[in-house]
Amino acid sequence: MLTVAVAQPVIGLNDLSGNVASHADAIRAADSRLAIFPELSLTGYDIDAPVVDLDDPLLKDLVDACAEKESVALVGAPVGEAGRLSIATLRIDADGVSVAYRKTWLHGEEFTRFTPGSGPSTIDVDGWVVGLAICRDTGQSQHTAQMAAHDVDLYAAGVVDVASDVVECQARAFVISRALAAPVAIASFAGPTGGGFDETAGHSAIFAADGTKLAEADGLAGSMVRTELTRRPH
Repeated sequence: MLTVAVAQPVIGLNDLSGNVASHADAIRAADSRLAIFPELSLTGYDIDAPVVDLDDPLLKDLVDACAEKESVALVGAPVGEAGRLSIATLRIDADGVSVAYRKTWLHGEEFTRFTPGSGPSTIDVDGWVVGLAICRDTGQSQHTAQMAAHDVDLYAAGVVDVASDVVECQARAFVISRALAAPVAIASFAGPTGGGFDETAGHSAIFAADGTKLAEADGLAGSMVRTELTRRPH
């Protein structure tokens, strides 16, 4: 079994200290082995947000929260490494902070600052192969096809969508779950943020491998849902 939560904490634009605090609260409240957060959750969706330093002392609060709850958190942040900037998913656990994935399918103004990642990647959580994606990746059939080669046990994504795109986002999750024969967990930003997103979708959700919706949050910032997943036989 793997207990998975999708969280949509209250996020202030470019308020790293406040956002770390809300993430730490969410990790503790989720009390789950894996807690998933939206795209760019540590800064809000601002293309020009300062990059997050993996050694920033503020992030120790997240490491401590994960250690306390024996959790792995997947959080969104802009990062800079080796001269390139990426929209990334960070893995945070009791051992520290690392870059787990870099968004592959950028769009619009993201190209003015960020470099695309090299394709799907996975992490291991208690023997579960967790495939990672960020927002537009979820709508790209090529990304899903490449992910299939990793034989994932769970597909996890953080997204930012406008409120009218709830149905589209969940339709993508259904298609992905059926294509990969694996559960899908989508953490969707809730509340206003940058980039023209005066209102975002929320409705983070977890789907079974057959596309059945197992849990869904409402559209409000601060909401979260969790469920227990059973690993499929290999």
